[in-house]
Amino acid sequence: MRPFLSRHLLLAVALLVLSGCAAKPVAPEQAAASSVSQAAYTDPRDPLETINRPLWDFNYDILDTYLLRPATVGYMTVVPKPARKGLVNAANNLAEPASFLNGMLQAKPSRSAVSAGRFLVNSTLGLFGLFDVATKIGLVEQQEDFSQTMAVWGVGDGPYLMLPALGPTTVRGTTGGLVDNLYFPLGLLNTPLTLTRALIGALDSREQLMSMESLLEESLDPYAFIKESYYQRQQFKIYDGNPPQQEEPELDEDIFDDLLDDL
Repeated sequence: MRPFLSRHLLLAVALLVLSGCAAKPVAPEQAAASSVSQAAYTDPRDPLETINRPLWDFNYDILDTYLLRPATVGYMTVVPKPARKGLVNAANNLAEPASFLNGMLQAKPSRSAVSAGRFLVNSTLGLFGLFDVATKIGLVEQQEDFSQTMAVWGVGDGPYLMLPALGPTTVRGTTGGLVDNLYFPLGLLNTPLTLTRALIGALDSREQLMSMESLLEESLDPYAFIKESYYQRQQFKIYDGNPPQQEEPELDEDIFDDLLDDL
């Protein structure tokens, strides 16, 4: 499990921007119509929406506004950027063995080998992961996790969840996060080190999201925007950056001709 403004959310928002999915300001009449359609629409992926929405408001309007964002600004002010980058590299390096194991469980030996190589190189030449030497020699981070492994095995997402302080996930995502934290060396970390690693990840992710805050502010429904971002990012990860393209529905030529006649 990750902090609610986590890396996968950051990348998901970036994906939506690149694909043109970011919301844009609309006329009041369109906004009113959108509100009516949202009220009538029920997302089958989100049966707990009446619980999840208040938790999203708590996360974003209270925890982020009064805790995480101010803490991130202070962190950026006090800690130099090279030092912040080194801490993030060290925290990420601890997850490489989990990525290696999950790659093997997904029958992706080449990706597993990259993760193993990254952990070996960065833990030695990179001084316990403070420096990402592996990326500089072509070993790019793979980010395989147990949630992806279960997806490859055919396990469904389960209900969408908005967890206090942890943010968007699903039943499968929550389970996967718990299992990943049992792998070496994460399973050997004591509570202070585990909390420190989580804090570094949260501050780094929030720092990177500073430039994207306007996307949420401009969205007609920030909750739905974040939810779609989460699912798009999960698909992107499961298919290693190449999710299947959805087929567009074919137009009935007779109906199309009738529409032209009416114009």
